[in-house]
Amino acid sequence: MPDVDEVSSAGSNHRVCAFDFGLKHIGVAVGQSLLRTAEPIAVIKAKQGSPSWNEIGQLLEQWRPDFLLVGLPLNMDGSESEMSTRARKFAKRLHGRYGLKVEFCDERLSSFEAKSIRHERQDDRRQALTVDAEAAQLILESWFNRE
Repeated sequence: MPDVDEVSSAGSNHRVCAFDFGLKHIGVAVGQSLLRTAEPIAVIKAKQGSPSWNEIGQLLEQWRPDFLLVGLPLNMDGSESEMSTRARKFAKRLHGRYGLKVEFCDERLSSFEAKSIRHERQDDRRQALTVDAEAAQLILESWFNRE
């Protein structure tokens, strides 16, 4: 996939849809760059990383983001992993299907952090799947705060 245009979150208002890519579940969050706010909106089931493209299409139609953000699962030393390759492939498919710009954000430990926050709040296991959407929210908030 060719390099995507660098999109700055400073000084302009963009609606951004972020994805926490996984082989079984893909968390989705949406946010506003001007306010630097994000909220989890969905968890999409996936089979070996292949999501329901209809569900993603419906979310994009509903939220109408200006561009997309995909969490890039890097190793702790910053090198890419097999999951990084799969996340890049997912991003390439998002761009190809919907024609929106896609940017990446280092997502190391986002799922761990989301689980930790959930444990601190003592949320019950029925809501465990929302951890993926909360991880997408953390990825988006991290991207907003990177500058």
